[in-house]
Amino acid sequence: MYSKEEIIKILSSNDDSILKKADETRKQYVGNDIHLRGLIEFSNYCNRTCYYCGLRYKNKNIERYRLSPEDIINTANYAKRLGLKTIVLQSGEDVFFSNKTLCKIIEEIKKLDVALTLSIGEKTYEEYKSFKDAGADRYLLRIETTDKNLYKVLHPNMSYENRIECLYNLKSLGYETGTGCLVGLPEQTIESLADDILFFKELDADMIGIGPFIPHPNTPLGDFKINLKKNFDLSIKVMALIRILLKDINIPATTAMETINPNGQIIALQSGANVIMPNITNDEYKTKYNIYPNKQNQDILITKEKIYSIGRTISDNKGFRCK
Repeated sequence: MYSKEEIIKILSSNDDSILKKADETRKQYVGNDIHLRGLIEFSNYCNRTCYYCGLRYKNKNIERYRLSPEDIINTANYAKRLGLKTIVLQSGEDVFFSNKTLCKIIEEIKKLDVALTLSIGEKTYEEYKSFKDAGADRYLLRIETTDKNLYKVLHPNMSYENRIECLYNLKSLGYETGTGCLVGLPEQTIESLADDILFFKELDADMIGIGPFIPHPNTPLGDFKINLKKNFDLSIKVMALIRILLKDINIPATTAMETINPNGQIIALQSGANVIMPNITNDEYKTKYNIYPNKQNQDILITKEKIYSIGRTISDNKGFRCK
């Protein structure tokens, strides 16, 4: 267990030996299997105004879409035919879909004998419970930053306390609970990143996604000047420390890493990651789920080739955390 001071020292250092240690920890605790999880981005409508996200409802330069329940289920069937063991349903915070409709979609997808992850934002305890009762296995709700003041600046009209409560509600309901943070945000400090890492440990999160911040031109942070390479390198270090501290969890090599660096996912897989989420949304909609510019939507066959190229294997199970 690293102290906050030790984490700060590692993140501030030019020494990247932590990456090798993370890879060794990954191999020891979760093995060489990579879990492929089929991502269905079923709606890009969102009622939030987060400063960093292209889906924010004040962005008028985006073509909105929603998949019908039938289209969502058909895409899940396609994922099943591809051999994927997990389906991830992701959207903006869109209130169009009723609780009843979402539960029906969950029930239909679970008939395919797959694990199901939801990433649809903040809901009430009762709504989370109804999704769990319908068959949902996992839930991804990124905190983005545990710096309360920064969180409030970046998330107008949202409650930091409610975000935290939602995560603990998910844990209490028995979900495999996922969260994560952005790296390289304006006014973000190494100290706050250390707090993020320690929060993930305290929560005992089951899945953690780390993404380098990429400014979207149609957001309030669109003109913020960043060093993409620095954000990428720091993201990899944050991810590596998380692997060492939460040894047996699932960690994705995120799309944002691949967007910045064409070998980003391979580097992540060699620094502690063990999950990739290929986007299986219909091509007509992939580019419209534009949370940041130039988002990569890698073909599943290319993904598999990358995995094999570094001597790793593709898992044939649903990829639940094995504590």
